[in-house]
Amino acid sequence: MMLRMSTSLIRTLREDPADAEVPSHRLLLRAGYIRRAAPGGYTWLPLGRLVLERVTEIVRAEMAAIGDQEVHFPALLPAEPYRTSGRWTEYGDDIFTLADRRGAEHLLAPTHEELAALLVKELFTSYRDLPVTLFQIQTKFRDEARPRAGLLRGREFLMKDAYSFDLDDEGLRAAYGRHRAAYQRIFDRLGLDYTVVHAMSGAMGGSASEEFLATTAVGEDTYVGCTDCHYAANTEAVTTPAPAAGDPQAQPAPEVHDTPETPTIASLVALANDRRLAGRDDWSAADTLKNVVLTVRRPGAEAPELLVVGLPGDREVDLKRLAAALAPATVDVFDAWDEHPELVRGYLGPQILGKLGVRYLVDPRVVPGTAWLTGANEPGRHATNVVCGRDFTPDGTVEAAEVRPGDPCPACATGRLTMRRGIEIGHIFQLGRRYTDAFAVDVLGPQGKPVRPTMGCYGIGVSRAVAAIAEQHHDDRGLVWPTSVAPCDVHLVAAGKGPQLDAALDLGARLAEAGLRVLVDDRTAVSAGVKFTDAELIGIPRTVVVGRRLADGYVEVRDRATGERTELPVADVLEKLLHG
Repeated sequence: MMLRMSTSLIRTLREDPADAEVPSHRLLLRAGYIRRAAPGGYTWLPLGRLVLERVTEIVRAEMAAIGDQEVHFPALLPAEPYRTSGRWTEYGDDIFTLADRRGAEHLLAPTHEELAALLVKELFTSYRDLPVTLFQIQTKFRDEARPRAGLLRGREFLMKDAYSFDLDDEGLRAAYGRHRAAYQRIFDRLGLDYTVVHAMSGAMGGSASEEFLATTAVGEDTYVGCTDCHYAANTEAVTTPAPAAGDPQAQPAPEVHDTPETPTIASLVALANDRRLAGRDDWSAADTLKNVVLTVRRPGAEAPELLVVGLPGDREVDLKRLAAALAPATVDVFDAWDEHPELVRGYLGPQILGKLGVRYLVDPRVVPGTAWLTGANEPGRHATNVVCGRDFTPDGTVEAAEVRPGDPCPACATGRLTMRRGIEIGHIFQLGRRYTDAFAVDVLGPQGKPVRPTMGCYGIGVSRAVAAIAEQHHDDRGLVWPTSVAPCDVHLVAAGKGPQLDAALDLGARLAEAGLRVLVDDRTAVSAGVKFTDAELIGIPRTVVVGRRLADGYVEVRDRATGERTELPVADVLEKLLHG
């Protein structure tokens, strides 16, 4: 294949687009790979399409290598299967819904667990038909509230999703392991630096899941690693080691104190030490119990409910962690204080929440027998020695507190957590029987009795992977594509007219005939300097410059990644490019 820049739809930009926030967005636009068509929607131009196809080919090959079978489900789906599974309401505003001319409701597919389960129900009747894994590479849709960062957070995106069906949990674990290993091979071939982390299953459901995160400073996902072991997890999935419980009755009786003008934790701690509340002058924010009022709306509920989260005062509530823990419910900050005078703003304690019928969830550090400095439910007053299990009883625990660098590792006794950022490029789930139960998917088992298969789900953001590669493979001059996914293998630059142009076209034809993908810059209306700048911006692994030394029978080969430049006889170029 040989492309000529003089006739190809390749338009580079000298300046960064105003709305481009991250390097991948900026460079893919500037280098002529994509164009914005709508908020969260992009047109793939010829060079971008070539990269997308190469990424797709790698994904498809590795799926086929582990025995997955490719299908193609419709993107426009009837509402009824999603109502049956409960996800029509669980997804909430995240899905695009519409009605056809007859009034029947539909959605644009965010994922296809329901359709996969129904297909297996229709076509498979015996245990001999299993295990089976179906996969597709197809456009998905999500109604992002704030689409941004180019391909990283769009409303329309290309995804590979696979669905495994096994007779038992042992088979599911084996399928999960095969896909985990295949994903590692895929991301290695794509040239990505990535980490596999424990994750939350969210609206997908299931007992276990892991994310594959491409490491980058602009990633929207925050994850942790341990200094002493191999533990890694999305912050949403981090668990907090709980202290040992004590005897609530062994603590002193609570005392109420006048604490005027102390609506914040910092002001409360300062006053407590100044006045030696409970005989102490070593109070810290970690000794206080902060009670945060929120609203929670469950799918399909007409109105939200009140929720109070209790956590040590040196921590803030991480709404993303809390939302993951309470999914599919959504969480918002409470601001209707005037409507609830029983909740004393700045001085709220847990002692009255049970009587008020307000749900109260606490951080895992709040265990029976722990004593706290917290609100006394009166303006300007706090209480000491308020003990969990005696003076209040939580309705449960929740992982809602922010995770910080230096926190103890939940997997080992000595390690501390470090914080990193990444882009989610893959997610694998052990779904279990949520969807086969919803649709009563059964096959006849080896003992002649019905057996309900168990499912796994395995997704890769194919178009997102293109952006992740661009995030990790660029410099201050432009993109630096790995050889495995570059749109072309060679960028030929004719640094002159006449003989140089003719020689570049002839060499390009010979390279293409030998099986290489070639882009020839044969433009005659731009300078050699502009051509070199565009070559660096476009980022094809090797550039061959046909310039002044052509008269001596030489061309220059440039390596985009290393910057190395080598002069070679024209007769040796093909051998160099094919075999290094």
